[in-house]
Amino acid sequence: MGALTDTLTNLWQSSGFSMLFDDWRNLVMIALACVLLYLGIVKKFEPLLLVGIAFGMLLTNLPGTGLYHPELWDAVMAHTKDFGDVLTEGGLLDILYIGVKTSIYPCLIFLGVGAMTDFGPLLANPKSLLLGAAAQMGIYCAFILAVLLGFTGLEAAAIGIIGGADGPTAIFLTSILAPHLLGAIAIAAYSYMALIPMIQPPLMRAITTEKERQIKMEQTRTVTKREKIVFPIVVAVFTILLLPSVAPLLGMLMLGNLLRECGVVERLSDTAQNALMNIVTIFLSVSVGATTVGSRFLTASTLKIVALGLIAFCFSTIGGLLLGKLMCKLSGGKINPLIGSAGVSAVPMAARVSQVEGQRANPTNHLLMHAMGPNVAGVIGSAVAAGFLLSVFG
Repeated sequence: MGALTDTLTNLWQSSGFSMLFDDWRNLVMIALACVLLYLGIVKKFEPLLLVGIAFGMLLTNLPGTGLYHPELWDAVMAHTKDFGDVLTEGGLLDILYIGVKTSIYPCLIFLGVGAMTDFGPLLANPKSLLLGAAAQMGIYCAFILAVLLGFTGLEAAAIGIIGGADGPTAIFLTSILAPHLLGAIAIAAYSYMALIPMIQPPLMRAITTEKERQIKMEQTRTVTKREKIVFPIVVAVFTILLLPSVAPLLGMLMLGNLLRECGVVERLSDTAQNALMNIVTIFLSVSVGATTVGSRFLTASTLKIVALGLIAFCFSTIGGLLLGKLMCKLSGGKINPLIGSAGVSAVPMAARVSQVEGQRANPTNHLLMHAMGPNVAGVIGSAVAAGFLLSVFG
């Protein structure tokens, strides 16, 4: 009987149940993971990434699993250990996180995004590049506010990139400049991207007039196949020569688009859009969720990051709308300023919001293709902004 009691006692002590209440922060994070799973599954808020992030959060906060070791990554950052030590001493999520730390996952995501994106609307209306650039205003506003709130320059740069509304870019920059903030920044970025249909419309209606929202835009010109093939090559050469630090992200984005447009590698384009994209999304989301260890995530800094992320998102939307209003006046009322809000790089959700708001003001309005120009310009703009910040602080 005594042996059985000892066995049961040892079983209990070695189980996670005995450690579950050792740190209340783990319980909070488990509850938060369940909330995010609900939002992803039931409310369909960015489910392709939010479900994986939430489940990674759940796994990393279950005590006794040994899946992720933040102290091991502290040693890697201090250069007292390397990736070889992670492979031999780390858990499953530590090993998967190597792809985040080396920026492999975000770059491969950009390869898939490029393969899925049609740059035709941008080529048909090159002025869209200006709207995409204006919609990065939130990045620099949030950066300044983060510095004023006491964050370091590296941390402020990582926080500011939330305003680009581009999850992979946020992960790419944060994993290099401020990896200890990765969980908070990734969750803030993807949460606000999912909430675009709620965040942007009030700002759009507040800044634009009813008459401006009713403007119908002329049909864009047809873009030739040659233009679509030459575009990713030219953009890659010019931007990488200008900002070499942007090469990993923008290079993969343009390679993916070239695979799509060149017409001779359909199998590679299909793989980049589907199989590879899906595999990398699983690894990226789960490993990002793994960084949200309760003892490090539940801090005052996290609350500040969430607030700054919302500010960054709002100012990016406002920046695009304000330039849209200016272009509307300069064009004699031919440009609907609503398309400026699509300059944030959440493709194609932000463009759809512009379409919905335009049709609410004028049921015969069709702004989707016009909004896709600033939308894809925003993808390039956020990558360039990340490259600029990396060249300054990296």
